Amino acid sequence: MSHPALPFTREHLRALGHQGLRVVGDVHGEAAAFEAACEGAAAARLFVVQLGDLTDHGPDSPAVLRRMFGLIDAKAGLFLLGNHDHKLRRALVGAKVSTGNGLALTLAHIDAAPDREALMARTIEEVARAPAWLRAGPSLFVHGGYHDAMLHNPAPEDAGARKPDGVVTRALFGQVTGRTRADGFPERLHDWVARIPDGLTVYCGHEVRSRDGLPYRDGNALFLDTGAGKGGHLSWVDLAF
Repeated sequence: MSHPALPFTREHLRALGHQGLRVVGDVHGEAAAFEAACEGAAAARLFVVQLGDLTDHGPDSPAVLRRMFGLIDAKAGLFLLGNHDHKLRRALVGAKVSTGNGLALTLAHIDAAPDREALMARTIEEVARAPAWLRAGPSLFVHGGYHDAMLHNPAPEDAGARKPDGVVTRALFGQVTGRTRADGFPERLHDWVARIPDGLTVYCGHEVRSRDGLPYRDGNALFLDTGAGKGGHLSWVDLAF
């Protein structure tokens, strides 16, 4: 089933009865925590903007996917394209990918799901058209990292269905050096934070920068990945219209 993209404007969301946004960090398969975030958002009439990386690591990625797709159907939420989402879609369409970093667990859970075929088809469809970034007034939402071009150009409509390039690479992976850290993860830079214009806040996830379990602020960027599915917990912030 096809669902038209929801216009991301304050006026449109208000017309649908939403009174603000709930911006949710990386979920990574933590279905119970995501359910709590979504229930709270519904009670407060907040539209959910999830910053990508719905799956992998945690105990129930299929339940997270089903909940996210339910939000989309109800015009109550959307998710940004994350690198884990992009890789999951590639695996589901038969591409040869590494199944480390939690993907093997997600694929096993989807394979065992009673709605396996429908869940696979819907995941392939929704990830293909998930926005790589979104601008909403003084806020910009992206999974990995900001680039100046995001202020002037909408994200490609098919970013989730093709190999990342250009600005989409920054959106999914942040700013990397090409080197690998001692823990096996890519070495990342945050030079882009200094280029965020005054008056704009970038909400992103992708990496755990917090040292106290709270979303981490660096200049005009707020990092919301606090380790859900990886020994931490799920975080979110609420924004009024």
